[in-house]
Order: sequence, then C-alpha cells, then structure tokens
Amino acid sequence: MVRRILANFLLAGEGRGAALSQSRSRSVNRMPFCVLKWVRAEAGERIPLLWSFLYFFCLLCGYYMLRPVRDEMAIEGGVQHLPWMMTGTFLTLLVATPLFGYLSSKLARVQLLLSVYGFFVSHLALFFVVMSSQWHPEWVARVFFVWLSVFNLFVVSVFWSFMADLFTPEQGTRLFSVIAAGGSAGAMVGPVLTAGVTYVLPLPMLMVFAALWLVVCGVCIYQLDRWSRQHPHQGLGHGGQSLGGSMWAGIRLAASSPYLLGICAYLFLLTMSATVLYLEQTALISREISSPESRTRLFAGIDLTVNVLTFVTQVWVTNRLMLRFGLGAALLFLPIVSALGFLAIGMSHILEVFLLFTVMRRVGEYAISKPAREVLFTVVSREEKYKAKNFIDTAVSRGGDASTGWAVSGIKALGATTGYLAWFLVPVMLCWGWIGWFLARRETGLQREKESLH
Repeated sequence: MVRRILANFLLAGEGRGAALSQSRSRSVNRMPFCVLKWVRAEAGERIPLLWSFLYFFCLLCGYYMLRPVRDEMAIEGGVQHLPWMMTGTFLTLLVATPLFGYLSSKLARVQLLLSVYGFFVSHLALFFVVMSSQWHPEWVARVFFVWLSVFNLFVVSVFWSFMADLFTPEQGTRLFSVIAAGGSAGAMVGPVLTAGVTYVLPLPMLMVFAALWLVVCGVCIYQLDRWSRQHPHQGLGHGGQSLGGSMWAGIRLAASSPYLLGICAYLFLLTMSATVLYLEQTALISREISSPESRTRLFAGIDLTVNVLTFVTQVWVTNRLMLRFGLGAALLFLPIVSALGFLAIGMSHILEVFLLFTVMRRVGEYAISKPAREVLFTVVSREEKYKAKNFIDTAVSRGGDASTGWAVSGIKALGATTGYLAWFLVPVMLCWGWIGWFLARRETGLQREKESLH
C-alpha cells in the first residue's frame, strides 16, 4: 500500500492539465478496490483520501523516528523528574496556543499550516547542530523531551483541524479511520527506519530525516488545499480566507460552549488515566529491567505491536463500528477498556498486566477513540476547528498530564499504593464513558441543525 501511495505521489507531480488528471485517475484506480468498497469511499473522495493518508503517514513516520529516543531519556533522566518535564511541556503550550491563535487570525489556511511545519523544521535543523556539536547534552536531552511532546500534540492537532475543515461529518464517519491508518502505517515504518539509520549514521541525522518527512507533509497540504478550492461543494471552501478574531479566541470559544467543554472533559479524563498508567508502568519497568538496551527494545516492541494492531483495526473495524453502532459506541469503547484495565491492575499489578492494558488502551485510543473524537469537530465553526481545537488538543491535554503527574506524586507520598489508585479510577472511567455518550448525542443534534440551515 505504501508503495502505491508513493507512486501516486510521484505521478501527481507530472505534467498539468489533462495529462495530470489522467495520471491521477489511473493512480487512484490502482488503490485496492476491496478497501475502497469496504470503507465506502466515493469516486470523488479518492484523491483527497489518498493525499490525507500520505500526509498522516509522513507526519507520524517522522515523529516515530524520534520517539524511541525520548522514551529512554524519560528513564535515564529519572522517573521522579517526569512531573517537571510534563509541567514544562504544559507551560510551553500555554505560550504557544495564543501565538497560534494570532497567526490563524491573520493567515489563510495553507499559509498557516505551512508556517507551522516550517517552524518545526527549523527547530529540527537547530537540534541537528547542537546534538552534533555535543553542546551540553544533558540540557539538550531535557529540552528535546519537552519539544517532542509539544511537537507531537501541535502538528497532529493541526492535521486533524485541517481534516475536519476539508470533510463533512458524514465523510468523516466513513473516511477518518482510513486516514488515521495512514498515521499508523507511518508509526510502523518510523521505528524501523530509526533502527536502520542509527546503525550506519550518527543519532543527530534522525533530525534531518524527520525534517524531510515534514517537507513532504507540506506538499500534501498544498495539494489538499488546491483540491478543496477546486471542489468547494465537498468541503467548506473557505481555505483562502483567514479566520479573523483574536489570539485568545480559542480559550474563549472552548469555555463558552457546553459542547466544547464536554470535549475538554472527555480529553482531560483520557489524558489523566493515560498519565497514571504511564507513570506507574514506567516506574515498574525501571525497577524490573535494569538494562537501557532491554528497556528500549521493550518500548520498541510495544510500539510495533500497538501500531500493527491499530492499523488493522482502523482499516477493517473502526469504519464499520461507527457506521453500524454510531459515534457513541466508538466514544464509549476506550472508557470501558480503561475501567476493565484498572480493575485488573487493582487485583494484580504485575508487569504483564500493565503491558497488556497499555497495548489494548493505545490501540483503542488510536484506532477508535481518536477518529471518533475528530468527527466531533466536523459540526463546529471554522474558528472553533482551528483555535478552540488547538487549545483543547494541546493545553488541555498537557494540563491533564502535568496536574496528574503532580497529583500522583503527592498521593504516592502519602502512602497510597498502585492498587488504591487503580480502584479509585474505575468509577471515574465510567463517568468518562457517560461524557462520551453525551457528546455523541449532541454531535447528532448539531449535525441536524447544520443540515437544516442548508
């Protein structure tokens, strides 16, 4: 599939006019018919689906080339310092979010997206220089941990804002899981490339490869924006206009809408429960596995297992789950898995239980919950899709990380055990599921209101 995508990418750049259209048509028709039939992709949706798939593939491939380094840094820097690094990430995002709001009020969509990715490409070039020179490696490592956490949230949030702007709610229900599968494919390829590159080239070269993947993302953005302008009936057709408004509009919009506040609550509980699991699992691994190499191999094995299962689920399960049982079932899946997982940890907190829970939870999040959450944003205004969504995906998410990190540290200092934490979270996960059900019902109501206006 990846080979076909790259072939289509090269063909799309050949010629213009009728020759370009014919090349694209022949390329798109080579996509596996069974996959297109299964996801019910219509003929006019195949080109944007292909570019979106390639876009997310490149984005997460670049990120997952860098992620194994970050995970090992978390342990070598000391598990007890993780709350500080999470707080640093949160504070950085508090500064970055209004700046993004300011840019989105001044720049057209394609200019905004290319500016964001160009900004991060320049940072990768800087990391390449300082890592190659061995300048204060311990501080560079800490800054890189925070930077990569900010990078991941920001570029993925911007990606899904773009997708919610391009596709209708009905299209999102059918296509977002397939687009997300592009990211899962990139997440599988990235660690493999990292292993190969580090055998023959120094570690700083990973920054160069990641930057090149972001450049390809820029090409995909340009092609998708051009398609949107040529087919305004398919998307919203306002890509050439800036959003206007103030730089603080994202915070104001999120705080003034019960629907967006519900999304904030859903994401906060997701992040809170994920952080508890991550902190407890990381501490357990650091105690039971002493070798850095063994820990890195374990992390890589978890990532590979999660990404393979996620890819299969996104292509063959998520689409049909949402079409048959509705958005509510998709939003309920992860809270139910989390409640069962914390129940299992409460009864037996051994490493094998943690690893199984981690794999199931991450597959549920990336394959089912994430595409479902992005559908929620297809029924809001463009300003909410970019400004409010960016605030929710970054500041709210990392705020959940930071606050949970300090809360867990304080509770553990008072003598609470992992088992107590797990039992406490079981009813919280059930509350989280109720919020997901409420959001699904509200999304249906907003979609009907939006359709009635047209």
